[in-house]
Amino acid sequence: MTGFPPRDRMAAGGALLGPFLVALALMPFRTDLSNTNAALILVVVVVAVAAVGNRIMGAVGALSAAVWFDFFLTQPYERFTITETDDIETAVLLLVVGLIVSQLAARARRLEVVTVTDGDHLRRIHETADLARTSHSADPVVEHVRGQLIELLALRTCRFEYGTLLGQPPRLEQDGSVAVGRRHCDVDATGWPEGEIELRAYGNGHYFGRFMMAPAPGSAPSHKARLVAVTLADQAGAALDTAGLTNGRTPA
Repeated sequence: MTGFPPRDRMAAGGALLGPFLVALALMPFRTDLSNTNAALILVVVVVAVAAVGNRIMGAVGALSAAVWFDFFLTQPYERFTITETDDIETAVLLLVVGLIVSQLAARARRLEVVTVTDGDHLRRIHETADLARTSHSADPVVEHVRGQLIELLALRTCRFEYGTLLGQPPRLEQDGSVAVGRRHCDVDATGWPEGEIELRAYGNGHYFGRFMMAPAPGSAPSHKARLVAVTLADQAGAALDTAGLTNGRTPA
């Protein structure tokens, strides 16, 4: 955990302990509090975890919430067993709703600095989305994103590598930070690290490849620009996933 930003470490702790502590606090009221209301309280915890962390932490929080809801708040108490049909349905809904809202909250976090006043960044995202929707192949989307990254991040060059993870170059993370090995580089203060930087493209949970980016000397793109870059890579990953499903390609 020492290699992760403090915000992600805090989210991981919240995902594991938050639902447990809240469910424990609700124990004295479990005979008077409806299970539906208890589940809604736990959903709030999941949303908070996802907003601070990411999709994975939100999913962990949702699973933790469902487990401790079962253990502390449904009969028979303090056993991982549910006998009432209504309680089973509530627990399943808690898990499903928790997973959904964690996805929404995590995406809201990623785009929290992409406001309606930033027309250039929104234009890039919308143009890529329109191309992905209308294109019959993923290749034009990947090439479009490659060009967008060069402009957005002031890169010298950028290429896309399909399905390979050779070496351990610096990596642009989902939260806009840059990881160099097990530490994180302060791009705002010192600029890009030396060498090429990878930006991975995922679609529906599958890894398809990575953009290998060579920054221009002295460039230091803003955190906002790096978040937009991650969003563009996600759009390329989604296009690759759709192409893989429709064209019979096997995701890497």
